[in-house]
Amino acid sequence: MTEEKNQIIKDSFGPEYIIKVYDPKIKMEGILVIDNTILGPGKGGIRMAAIIREEEIFRLARTMTWKNALAELPFGGAKAGIVWEEGSLELKKKFIQSFAKAIKFLTPRKYIAGPDLNTGEREMQWFAEATGKWTSATGKPENLCLQIWGKSEEKKCGIPHEFGSTGFGVAQVTKIAAKLRGLDLTKARIAIHGFGNVGSFTFKFLSQMGAKVVALADLSATIFEKEGLNKKIIERIIKSKEPLSKYPRSKRIKPQEFWALPVDILIPASVTDVINKKNKDKIKARIIIEAGNIPMTEKIEEELFKKGILIVPDFVTNAGGVISSYAEYRGYHPKRMFETVEKKITKNVKLILEESINKNQNPREVALKIAKARIEAKRSIL
Repeated sequence: MTEEKNQIIKDSFGPEYIIKVYDPKIKMEGILVIDNTILGPGKGGIRMAAIIREEEIFRLARTMTWKNALAELPFGGAKAGIVWEEGSLELKKKFIQSFAKAIKFLTPRKYIAGPDLNTGEREMQWFAEATGKWTSATGKPENLCLQIWGKSEEKKCGIPHEFGSTGFGVAQVTKIAAKLRGLDLTKARIAIHGFGNVGSFTFKFLSQMGAKVVALADLSATIFEKEGLNKKIIERIIKSKEPLSKYPRSKRIKPQEFWALPVDILIPASVTDVINKKNKDKIKARIIIEAGNIPMTEKIEEELFKKGILIVPDFVTNAGGVISSYAEYRGYHPKRMFETVEKKITKNVKLILEESINKNQNPREVALKIAKARIEAKRSIL
């Protein structure tokens, strides 16, 4: 685990637990940060990457605290990370299950796992199997079901994030933000940075709304078409799970040129701090929808807001995934899950953006004030 200057904030909200685990037999190294459990067990995904930083896991856990409070879910905030430098599926399963067994004593009373970077429905099944507890993880496969005791005709099944709940939520946020900003979504130019689960489903649902996505970027290519990308080609790429490099080469631009594109709406859906000192001054968008976790520092976010850019913060925008987790936790079917995502996100985004616009206040400040108030209200009656 890479060491760096400790920037973990210790305050009245947390973190409650920082647990580091190591399995000498397979050299599995992981960390779990449970930030706050006032509203319920800490909920947050497990990411697997070559570099796992304690400070970043804390930042993500704290973001989950606000996200769950704002979505009015009975969850607190948490996040986990496992150092993973690639390997066989067999080894990956061993890593996941070793980590699961090491923190089993905390699940699901204090921590409930979920998908994140390099983890999905398969890994969540492995996690739940290792703990022996159905509710220790959400985002499990659709065909993984649990018979409800005493009700032989009923069962709870997994709702994988591969259904696109996060991207669906991002599209709903984009529609609302555009309307409040006076933009016709069908005429606005949209750019999405990142084309994994979140970015690809955001493209899909925005396209269904009649929106025009003019630029996309992943590690393989950055593509741009002024009049809108070819939906049929992109849909074919998504269906075949191919990289954006399969798009016609004539539409390629340099990666660094993406941030300077003349677009109305920018949706960062890739990695942490993707908007930074090198590219922040190039941005021309009127609206930024933070689909990825912590796409920029709060300092940069405030700077862009003061320039007149409406920014919907990450813990508001990408709450669809954790709302889907709640739906699975409650035993909802997928249709009800999507209805729940739309209802909760629509309510909170309108509440936050209308106050932000009326008071000319950064949406993050408005959202944090609401989230903190909900946690404190629960704390006062405990």
